[in-house]
Amino acid sequence: GDLLPADGILIQGNDLKIDESSLTGESDQVRKSMDKDPMLLSGTHVMEGSGRMVVTAVGINSQTGIIFTLLGAGEGDEEKKVKKGK
Repeated sequence: GDLLPADGILIQGNDLKIDESSLTGESDQVRKSMDKDPMLLSGTHVMEGSGRMVVTAVGINSQTGIIFTLLGAGEGDEEKKVKKGK
């Protein structure tokens, strides 16, 4: 149930299964390995196994950060329209 705080590439793993439902909406756990699907994304949870990763992105540069930025950009645009209208 550990939350991944950053995006990264799996470099060592042992039967690693990740819950990516927070990003994809899919409730199925995704098996990760170095050979097949080594990308680990921030905001996802480790459900089984263990592993090590090389961090590739944090904060607003991670996939979760990009999603939050895009969602926040829509709110900012609305605020700008309101201010221009006044």
